[in-house]
Amino acid sequence: MSAEKRNALGRGLSALLNDSDNVQSYKNHVSSSPEISSPDSVNEIRLAEIEVNPFQPRTDFDETSLAELADSIKLQGLIQPITVRRMNAHSYQLISGERRFRASKLAGLTHIPAYVRTANDQQMLEMSLIENIQRENLNAIEVALSFQRMIDECSLKQEELSERVSKNRSTVTNYLRLLRLPPGIQASIRDGQITMGHAKALITIDDPAKQIYIHQHIIKEGLSVRKAEELAREVQKAPVKKEGKQPGPISFQVQKIQDDLASKFSTRVKLKIGSQGKGTIEIPFLSESDLSRILEIMDW
Repeated sequence: MSAEKRNALGRGLSALLNDSDNVQSYKNHVSSSPEISSPDSVNEIRLAEIEVNPFQPRTDFDETSLAELADSIKLQGLIQPITVRRMNAHSYQLISGERRFRASKLAGLTHIPAYVRTANDQQMLEMSLIENIQRENLNAIEVALSFQRMIDECSLKQEELSERVSKNRSTVTNYLRLLRLPPGIQASIRDGQITMGHAKALITIDDPAKQIYIHQHIIKEGLSVRKAEELAREVQKAPVKKEGKQPGPISFQVQKIQDDLASKFSTRVKLKIGSQGKGTIEIPFLSESDLSRILEIMDW
């Protein structure tokens, strides 16, 4: 293997993990228990000895895309090594590259080129999240969840996070704000029904009921991002009814019922229960068309 090919082989992931460019060539003879010469070397590891990463932030792998990668691996081999940590003499745990790992198994390989590193669980989580954010085609919600995990589980501040993932702090903040949107809107972002541009228009609105109202119009009318922004500005100007003071914190059971009803009707629902068990259910609507939508759900 030439020096030029050897450098190209490890450039992407080694740069991310601060490895050197001194990547050793693959061993011609593969043994059942390879000698690991250095953390920067590429080693052939038995696929059967590798367990998947329990911290993998991505759980959805497109089968068609995996099959295409597997076909490419059959023809050209695996260009980018995966990264693992050694557990014992015959056991490794995947740090990054699960898509390549899955495709290699699908291609019928028995061994895979890998960097072998030493990492504790927190280091492993951080490397996995960074590798996925930087290199995988994650949807916006998956990116937001990865950012939140890095903040929560790696004890990072937003400034530190933005440096680790090489993104502006405002970009990181916008992704994190997606997680404040109602679950139905987050699902639409995840499933590609609305774009990140649509989502940015929605996160400028503080009222969840208004967010859901705009979201419904985006989906129903196929609004462009510009039209969604215009609608958001109009809805933002609409007066908001001031609510009376809550009598006290609601119970977990009542909160769950409210959340279930809110998911069913795609709008905020308020459940009020008095001391004797009597109460009311409030389902707000923002227009006649929104009322019609709710009545259709109720099979009115």
